[in-house]
Amino acid sequence: MDAEYDFSQGKRGAIDPIPPGKTRITIRLDDEVLDWFRTQVHAAGGGNYQSLINEALCQHIQQQHEPLETTLRRVLREELERVAK
Repeated sequence: MDAEYDFSQGKRGAIDPIPPGKTRITIRLDDEVLDWFRTQVHAAGGGNYQSLINEALCQHIQQQHEPLETTLRRVLREELERVAK
């Protein structure tokens, strides 16, 4: 181990550059959600759970046929009817 190191050419920040079309963010997810995606990646033999989350979100956007508000209202009505019975 050297007595001194030269960090004058060092750079701060991420080691891997962010590819075009991607944005680094911080997001809070429920532990159960994160565990589920990690388990799926592990069961598939490896990969990146973040990419799997991204793919799931993309599929959700593409399959969205009704506005979220409409979906929530429909689900709430169905659940309230079920509980009332």
